[in-house]
Amino acid sequence: MIFSLSQNLGDYLYDVFVQRFDFWLAFGIVAQLVFTARFLVQWIASERAGQSVMPMAFWLLSIVGGMMTLLYGIERREAVIIMGQVLAVFIYVRNMMLIYNKRRKG
Repeated sequence: MIFSLSQNLGDYLYDVFVQRFDFWLAFGIVAQLVFTARFLVQWIASERAGQSVMPMAFWLLSIVGGMMTLLYGIERREAVIIMGQVLAVFIYVRNMMLIYNKRRKG
């Protein structure tokens, strides 16, 4: 049974990452890596500051990664990805606008 499960998992991963590999899969993987990098940036900035902070780079990576993921979802016709990213990208842009306005006034 365990051998069968591992074989099925191997077949599944081969199908998803090798047989179906194309430009859009590579684009989607890069989009996810960019989006994930924002957490590393936030963690490093927080560790340096000794408190939780959200650096501008976090929001920039959020926008770029979110827009790339949204584009990937649109191209692949993935409703769940589209729904998840449409509002998120708007929120990221709005947060950057608020930060910019605060810095400009102060």
